[in-house]
Amino acid sequence: MMAGEVTFKITKKYLNFPVSHKVDRAKMTFQVNGKPDLSVVIRLAPDEAEYWVFKDVSAYKGKTIKINYEGDEKGLSKIYQSDEFVGQDNIYKEKNRPQFHFTTRRGWINDPNGLVYHDGEYHLFYQHNPYERDWENMHWGHAVSKDLIHWTELADALYPDHLGTMFSGSAVIDYDNTAGFNKGKTPAMVAAFTAASSEKQVQGIAYSLDNGRTFTKYDKNPVIDSKAKWNSQDTRDPKVFWYAPGKHWVLVLNERDGHSIYTSANLKDWKYESHVSGFWECPELFELPVDGDKNHTKWVMYGASGTYMLGSFDGKVFTPEAGKYCYTTGSIYAAQTITNIPASDGRRIQIGWGRISHPGMPFNGMMMLPTELTLRTTKEGIRLVSAPVREVESLCKPVRSWTSLSSDEANRNLKEFYDADRLRIKTTIKLSHATDAGFNLFGQRVIGYDMNSNTLNGRFYSPQDPTSMELTADIYIDRTSIEVFIDGGLYSYSMERRPDMNNKEGLHFWGNRIEVKDLEVFSVDSIW
Repeated sequence: MMAGEVTFKITKKYLNFPVSHKVDRAKMTFQVNGKPDLSVVIRLAPDEAEYWVFKDVSAYKGKTIKINYEGDEKGLSKIYQSDEFVGQDNIYKEKNRPQFHFTTRRGWINDPNGLVYHDGEYHLFYQHNPYERDWENMHWGHAVSKDLIHWTELADALYPDHLGTMFSGSAVIDYDNTAGFNKGKTPAMVAAFTAASSEKQVQGIAYSLDNGRTFTKYDKNPVIDSKAKWNSQDTRDPKVFWYAPGKHWVLVLNERDGHSIYTSANLKDWKYESHVSGFWECPELFELPVDGDKNHTKWVMYGASGTYMLGSFDGKVFTPEAGKYCYTTGSIYAAQTITNIPASDGRRIQIGWGRISHPGMPFNGMMMLPTELTLRTTKEGIRLVSAPVREVESLCKPVRSWTSLSSDEANRNLKEFYDADRLRIKTTIKLSHATDAGFNLFGQRVIGYDMNSNTLNGRFYSPQDPTSMELTADIYIDRTSIEVFIDGGLYSYSMERRPDMNNKEGLHFWGNRIEVKDLEVFSVDSIW
């Protein structure tokens, strides 16, 4: 094993890097025109590559990049620049590429970050390791959409720096120039992020004047350094929003055992206000009308795992009134809602990370379907409801529908869809003689309702009519994932799609003499 270096005069759009998981990670550093620029770790393939990753270097055209590598220098000779990345001709057509969920072109993704609407675009930033399909080297990746459905991936937005790697955070539009970053009539997009090192996690900000395409980090970062206060390494994931009644910014930060609230007039100087214990990672805090009544609202605080509390908020202190409850489980984690959605729209839209892998692919993780969050009065009280945004409907084309079927009839009707790599199925199942019933996909349990213990896939669930033996489900099946929305989104869950290829049952309702009251099948268009 020897270290080495290679130099490129940048004339093309990408640098391509060969990766092999048969070798250990080693440090790779970049210098641009002689100045240190970036440090990451990578499993550079000395021999045959398992897959290739790339770095967009279009911003460096005409400059000289020197790459130092502390691993086997044989891999350095395989790095090359090109106007295409390896596999570009086949992008989004790969065998296990999700077809209606966002995935990155290459590498690992986790938490969505900086979700913000601005100037006709929805921005999806996200935790990204561009150099491998496993977690490491946290950058902020970036994609944009005009409809929440079709996404265009752009160059990475935030890179590791001297304070650490780029962990999760949020973004706002500073219309009133409170931070002083605006230029003329162009308001700054300001990102708040965690910089994570082995020593501590601190909060920084960066601003963009070109719709998120490039960011400049604030030269006095960090703006919050709270490890000493909490005696904890766990101080991360700032969620920022404008609190209009108080005319100040609010920042909710996960610190040790819960969510802390800070306030600021300028996004730079933050004052600690209060703390709510009982959450872990990725805080959210927002106000929603109850049953659509804008004169009756509650504030929702949630964490990464899909648990939430309802309460009130005065701009400094969140006072819990009810909870914790759980509205979603399964593959989803670290969901965040989009800031700055126009008042004329008024929706509270969330996107969550799907902890789902894609066998044999040079990318890992995905984003779950965007959902609209609402508060609804139920028999248990006010609860958070999560259902796919209306834009998803544009992808779905009705193919067949039936009513009042036995399970045997339903199963026969579904045979024509066995080969579909993506589907949407809406159904209502009525249990009459069955203590246990549900729906399988080639042996994989998608719905399993146990009438004896009132559990749905092992979790307690009671329909709104307490004596009802009916369950409605809206099921979205992509190549590698399944999302299920029960009873209009009162409860939802997700899972990796893992069919048993030896199973002959296909799409299969099961349970003693159940009635499939209605069954609709939709094709789903690819977003690519």
